[in-house]
Amino acid sequence: MGRRRRGLPIDGVVLLDKPQGMSSNHALQRVRRLFQAQKAGHTGTLDPMATGLLPVLLGEATKFSQHLLDADKVYRTRVELGASTDTGDAEGEVVARSAVPTLEESDLRTMMAGFIGEQQQTPPMYSALKLNGRKLYELAREGKSVERASRAIRVYDARLLSASLHGVSPSFDIEVRVSKGTYVRTLAEDMAKALGCEGHISQLRRLETGPFDASGMVTIEMLESLPDQSEREAQLAPIDSLLQHLPAHQLSERGARALTFGQPARQEWDFSRAVDAGENPIRLYRDDAFVGLGVVETEGDIIPRRLLSSFVAGSAQD
Repeated sequence: MGRRRRGLPIDGVVLLDKPQGMSSNHALQRVRRLFQAQKAGHTGTLDPMATGLLPVLLGEATKFSQHLLDADKVYRTRVELGASTDTGDAEGEVVARSAVPTLEESDLRTMMAGFIGEQQQTPPMYSALKLNGRKLYELAREGKSVERASRAIRVYDARLLSASLHGVSPSFDIEVRVSKGTYVRTLAEDMAKALGCEGHISQLRRLETGPFDASGMVTIEMLESLPDQSEREAQLAPIDSLLQHLPAHQLSERGARALTFGQPARQEWDFSRAVDAGENPIRLYRDDAFVGLGVVETEGDIIPRRLLSSFVAGSAQD
């Protein structure tokens, strides 16, 4: 017999407002213990210095984490001009200083406009990317630097929120919408260089990830203050909230049963609804309950892509 999984079979998404100074993994484990969940995962690391939206997936929601890992994100950050650090943020050691040219807000807006669109970005050494099984930040802490391949990222929007340019410590606050894999620390360094000086970030807050925004966030303290498990579970977003960008389909009884046996649901899809056959997944429902993802084949058949274990087990008992 296999080992029995410890904890409760709780499924859903916690929209956590991660506090400053806590690692994403520590935050994840705190949430998992609060819910006594069997399984938990997050969808993209936030630096310990950063705050804001960290979706924590519980139970079967973890099956669909890739859809948030691939999602666009929105950040608010403060860029400090005149010094760069080894980590790209205020927690690192200063490695270079420079004079800051005389700047106006119009100079910032012109500079930021030049960053809109696709570009190549080299990930920083202080990152969770791995090389030969080791995270880059582990190598960086040992004083090592290795070659990192640049990769394509996209900045969809960059807005200047405020600027303090004429004091002792010039800085400006921006909000950016970026593609997956974008390092805001590196983006800020590149923006400072485009202005003719060094730079780093001193604040970073994530406001949006895919379909989720800051309006639904809860803190660890809020979860701890709730009197019982039922009230904590009331804070969970449903699993399919991760997947609202995908088309939805209500399965027939016959189609649902076929999928649970790994067989296609024959001629279930109406091609008057646009979908790329054999490629993009669709959300599947039975009696309005989300049961997983499928893919439409050329004949309108739906094949299972990723189904909830509870749906498969429940159908097998019918």
